[in-house]
Amino acid sequence: MLSVAQTGLVIRALHRICPGREFILETIKTMGDRVKQWGRNDTGIFVKEIEDALREKKIDIAVHSVKDLPSKLPRGLCLAAVTRRQDPRDVLISRNGYSIFSLPRSACVGTSSLRRQAQILHIRPDLKVIGLRGNLDTRIRKLHAREYDAIIVAAAGLRRLGITGVRVRPVPVELALPQSGQGALGIEARANDAFVKRLVSALDDPVSHACVDAERAFLRESNAGCRMPVAAFARVSGRRMILEGMVISLDGRDMVRLRASAPVRDGQKLGRRLARQVLRYGGAKILKEIRNGA
Repeated sequence: MLSVAQTGLVIRALHRICPGREFILETIKTMGDRVKQWGRNDTGIFVKEIEDALREKKIDIAVHSVKDLPSKLPRGLCLAAVTRRQDPRDVLISRNGYSIFSLPRSACVGTSSLRRQAQILHIRPDLKVIGLRGNLDTRIRKLHAREYDAIIVAAAGLRRLGITGVRVRPVPVELALPQSGQGALGIEARANDAFVKRLVSALDDPVSHACVDAERAFLRESNAGCRMPVAAFARVSGRRMILEGMVISLDGRDMVRLRASAPVRDGQKLGRRLARQVLRYGGAKILKEIRNGA
C-alpha cells in the first residue's frame, strides 16, 4: 500500500533525526479507500479522515502525497514540511514497452485521472481511455491480464513501492503536465504544535516546498479542485521560478497552457497570477462546460 510505504519513509527519516524517540504508524481508512467511484468535484477523499484525526489529537503527524491534498487546508492545520521531490512525471506502463506515440491505434489506456485522460487524448485522440481503480499492484495485474494495452501512473509511486519488472516509458512534462504537487510528500501538522513543526522541519526541502506552494496557489486560484483536468508544475532555475499551468477539456480538444516566471520568493503570487491568466484566456470557459456536463 503506497500510503503505508510513504509514511514508513518519513518514520525512518525521523528515526535518523531522533534515534531515541518512538514513532508509531497509525493506519486510517479514508473515503477514497472505501468508495469505488469518485466524482470530478470530489476533493479531499484521501485525506479527510486523516485530517480529522490530526485535529482531534489522535495522531500528531499526517503524511500525504501532496497531489492528494486539497488546495485549501482546514483551519488549524498546516503543511509543516515537504520532502525532496522525486520524479514528478507520469509514466506509461505496457507489456510491450510502448511510448505514448508508438501505442497501436485505438489501444486501450487505463487511468483514474481526468487530467491524464484529457492530456492523453490531446496527444493521441485515437486512443480509448478507460477508468482504472485500485492500488498499483492491482492496476499492473489488470494490465498483465490484458484488460488494458497500457496504464498511466505516477513515476514516484512506482519508485516508493520498489516495483520492478515492468516496462516503463516516462511521459515528458513537455507533453503532459503532472498533477500539482506530484512526486512530493507533504507532512501535515497542527498549526499550533510548535514541537512537531520543529521536529519535521529537518525533513523539509525548501526548493520542493516553494514549488509545491506555487502549484497549489495556482490550483486554489483556479477554484478547480484536485480531481479536475487542471495541472501546474514549477521548476527553480537560479533565483527564479518557472511555472506552467494548464486547463484542458475532458476530450483533450481545448487546452489553455501558459508559462510565467518570477523570483522564487514570489512563487505563490506567481501561481495566483498565472491561474488568472489561464482562466482569462479560455480556462474559465472550459471549466464551466465541464461542470455543466457539456
